[in-house]
Amino acid sequence: MTLDIRGGLKNTKISSNEYVVIEELISNSIDSYLIRRHQNPSITGLKISLLIELSRRDLVDDNQFNLSISCTDNGAGLGDDQTNAFLTKDTSYKDDLPIAGIGMCKGAGRIQFFHHFDTIEVRSAYQTDQGVFVRTLPPVDGRKKIEFRDFIVSKDDTADIGATITLSNLKARALADIFQSAPLDQVFSAATVRRHILVAFLQRLVGLRAELGDFEISFQTTRPKDKDENLDNVAKETLRAADLPKVSDERTVQVEEQDPLTGEPLGKHQEFKLSHYKLDANSYHLPRSSISLCAKSSPVKDITTLYLRTKAEQSNPVDGFHHIILIESDLLDRCVNEQRDGFDGIPKEIPSDHMLERGTISYEAIYEKIDPVVREFIASSGWSKEEVLKDVSEKFGLSAQMLTQTETRVRYGEDARAVAERVVRKYQKLILADTAKIFDLKEEISQADPYSEDFRKKINDLSWKYTASLKTFDMANLSQLIVRRAAIVEILELACKKKLGVQTNNDGRRQDESIVHSIFFPMRRDSHEVADHDIWLLSEEYQYFDYISSDKPLSQIKWSEDQHLFDDDVDTEFAKILSQRAEDHGAKRPDIAIFSKEGSAIIIEFKAPGVSMDDHTNDLGTYATLLAAKSNGRLNRFYGYLIGDTIDRIRMAGSGWTRFPMGKGYYRPTRLQDPENGRDLGALYAEILFFEDIVDRARKRIGVYKDKLQVDLTQN
Repeated sequence: MTLDIRGGLKNTKISSNEYVVIEELISNSIDSYLIRRHQNPSITGLKISLLIELSRRDLVDDNQFNLSISCTDNGAGLGDDQTNAFLTKDTSYKDDLPIAGIGMCKGAGRIQFFHHFDTIEVRSAYQTDQGVFVRTLPPVDGRKKIEFRDFIVSKDDTADIGATITLSNLKARALADIFQSAPLDQVFSAATVRRHILVAFLQRLVGLRAELGDFEISFQTTRPKDKDENLDNVAKETLRAADLPKVSDERTVQVEEQDPLTGEPLGKHQEFKLSHYKLDANSYHLPRSSISLCAKSSPVKDITTLYLRTKAEQSNPVDGFHHIILIESDLLDRCVNEQRDGFDGIPKEIPSDHMLERGTISYEAIYEKIDPVVREFIASSGWSKEEVLKDVSEKFGLSAQMLTQTETRVRYGEDARAVAERVVRKYQKLILADTAKIFDLKEEISQADPYSEDFRKKINDLSWKYTASLKTFDMANLSQLIVRRAAIVEILELACKKKLGVQTNNDGRRQDESIVHSIFFPMRRDSHEVADHDIWLLSEEYQYFDYISSDKPLSQIKWSEDQHLFDDDVDTEFAKILSQRAEDHGAKRPDIAIFSKEGSAIIIEFKAPGVSMDDHTNDLGTYATLLAAKSNGRLNRFYGYLIGDTIDRIRMAGSGWTRFPMGKGYYRPTRLQDPENGRDLGALYAEILFFEDIVDRARKRIGVYKDKLQVDLTQN
């Protein structure tokens, strides 16, 4: 077996959690102890020793430290099976062990070792039928891979069973990117680490109290002596089984699943468990209360500020107690990301505006169910329902009658803004359900001309014209938006079928591709010139990216006021790539390019009706590779869309593209590499879509609102 360190670093991002390495070490030690206890039930209790050593990084600056971390346990050690699992990135070793409390994993956690440190050293003793053997991995700086044969094995029946893993030589990137909140000697003081581990492992340690016995986790931090020779440079702390609090309260709530496209209930539920710990502030010197969404019994996403909004409320005890509230569910276990600092596949709300999000449980639905329980456990101090109602009226103009009409109950601990937001959401539903009949726009839509300067102004005017009779609470804006978007969708479908008046009356050269392009975004413009566009047809979130360019020179795009995004020759390079195309396409760039300062870019390429897309399947990869190479590392995540209406499916067979289960299109994720030196440039997720799929997706996103508004703008 081989652990490809360099490959793992490329495919697993560095975690934003300052203590991810320590958490991974301790978690593995607990698992190893459970394995040993399963083999030998007479073992007394878990013992873990964590040694943190700080050394001078800079001889001049006393506050610049290097770091090494060593973790010793009395677990099973690294036998052959454990070593093979250690060397496997996507390991299933623990999944198959019939041991209660064992932590499921993918092996991504140890990649964080190499994100943070240059050197790893392992010394492990394990029991076999032939006796005790010691397996060691010598420290080597900057390993690119670790193989089974790199370990040295010798027999030593006197060795203590267990393992020691030592990580040293903290990487400059980790120091710069992760450890900015405080100096290393504060972040990794024995007391600080103990407090963090108590909170991070509280649920798991409490749940495994019987299996772990009278466990003891010791923390020792050493640092160079300061000029003050009287300052102790060794600090020790211990966390024992007797230190664990008992759970104060447990509740479960049911969160209903919804159709990700329409928001309609699916009749299924996910269970979420809330565990509340009240810790006496005189006994537990915690820096703050903590409320977290968890995975595998460990905190992942801190949501404390949703309930305790000020630092004073978070830091100070409430009625003499610090509070820890942990929220768990099978859903969170499945969706936790590899860095264990967030969740994938849980949209903010449903219906989701992002076409790739297909989760059936949203954060909005989760919070709606856990809010009342959390606020029973812990609430903001000095809260007054009368004060909240007063603020709702004075700040947001909402009367008590409005709260009654929408059946909005003020929850304990809630502020005025939260109440107002819920009232507004409920009014939206009432207005949509009570909308007057929308007049027929079919003839006006069929005559729309996407080339005209006032195209979008006319659509806006038409939408307002037929929403004038809506009941208001300033919520007609939403109705106008839905009607407007419904009109745009119908115009796009007519354009794709070549049925717009500007197409049917065209006696000259056909401009079908340009017309479709102009519906999404005006041609030869950018987002500095045009604020009103319809890129939402592809995805709602693209509407809010930092910059959108529609067939304009890329060399002029600025990353900051005095710095361009791409190298000066980017347009010349594109011209070279496209020089072999037909003459009228020779100087063409991607039809639409959308950029985010977070490092994402979206590339959209349209093909005119009747033009086969299989001739252009590699265009997106070529565009993305060049943009990545010419952006000096600023862009590394690309989403590409090739959109048309014709494809030769025989040519697509064996091409690496996968067909969507629904719809006619295809998708393909690929890594991007520099063609000159093979350097990794990022990743591209590409889709081949048909115009009818775009229309269908857009209709589904606004479908529930169209139904309530009774908007029907389709042609007979």
